[in-house]
Amino acid sequence: MLFRVKNQFFLIFLVLFISQGTVYAQSDEKEGSNNFAMYTKSGDFALLEKARKFSDNAYKDHRDSTTYKNNLLRALVYSSLAVADSNRKLKYTKDPIEEAKFALSKLNDDQLNYENEAQIVHVYRKLSNAYLILGRRALNNNKLQEAYNHFKEVDAFSKSGINVKHNLSVLSSRLNKPEEAVNYYEDYLRSMNKLSPENVLILADLYSKAGNPTEQLNTLLDGLDIFPNNKDILFEAINIYADNGSYDAVIPLISVAQELDPENIKLNYLAGYAYEITGNRKLAAQYYETVIKLDDNNYDGNYELGLLFLKDYTQDTTNVQNFDLAEKYLLKANEIDPNSVNALKSLAVLYEKSADTIQYERVKNQLNQNTLN
Repeated sequence: MLFRVKNQFFLIFLVLFISQGTVYAQSDEKEGSNNFAMYTKSGDFALLEKARKFSDNAYKDHRDSTTYKNNLLRALVYSSLAVADSNRKLKYTKDPIEEAKFALSKLNDDQLNYENEAQIVHVYRKLSNAYLILGRRALNNNKLQEAYNHFKEVDAFSKSGINVKHNLSVLSSRLNKPEEAVNYYEDYLRSMNKLSPENVLILADLYSKAGNPTEQLNTLLDGLDIFPNNKDILFEAINIYADNGSYDAVIPLISVAQELDPENIKLNYLAGYAYEITGNRKLAAQYYETVIKLDDNNYDGNYELGLLFLKDYTQDTTNVQNFDLAEKYLLKANEIDPNSVNALKSLAVLYEKSADTIQYERVKNQLNQNTLN
């Protein structure tokens, strides 16, 4: 009988103790929530510190740490501390970001998440801002990989609320992640209301670094559809065609480019070369002549024009005018660059075809000397 009474007394005491602990935990959560609510209205950091203390008290027992309300409060408090105390002046066992993320991972009740959607959005926003602060600091200290990791977290937590796609694209490119750089920059462009020529050029360059010349060129051509008179995009497309040896594709763009920059020496030379390659000798000569008019000491213009007349002369060695013009321009090219083997070789061919042995030997000797040197 006495044993039964003692057991009943122990059970009553245990129930009261547990109930009292629950009341304390509930009270800590409630006080913490009240202080956090006041902090959000006033911005008073002291209130956030109080909310943290109550939240910590409500989180000491394992059972309390599984309670939805406690985890929600903890996520709210520590995500806010991650921003408000960005310099970490307070002491923490774990970083506020990690504390907030851990508590957030415990919010697994779909119905309760729906009911507390505004608070959860608040947590996500604070975490994205916290990572944004870290990302900018890392970037300022040239810690590229660290900045990249932080900005990826910003992108994940902000759910496109904070646009860091451009930062991620730049960092991906600098960290030798070319495909990621392209993807992030395309995402960045999709978020914009208006495209600029600079955007087109940057994306084309990223495709080039990613080893995708087809998309590089397609980007530029699409850009020309939007900005048909943009010189930078046009010239970039022309250069790509030229580098690929696609001179048939260069020619249609030349007239547009010339209207934009008629005195561009490189453009006029490229036009001459494109027409020469595609068999229009007359237009090729005209463009080379334009190059020389713009710069009398341009080696390429003089050499290519001399080469045209040399070809004409080798087909008809009786045409003295072609000989004179070939000699004139090739000698000028040789004068501009005395070490040029091509100009000397062309002069040697010219004098050999004309049977001028004296000039031929002179040029051959100069060519031999240049080769030995």
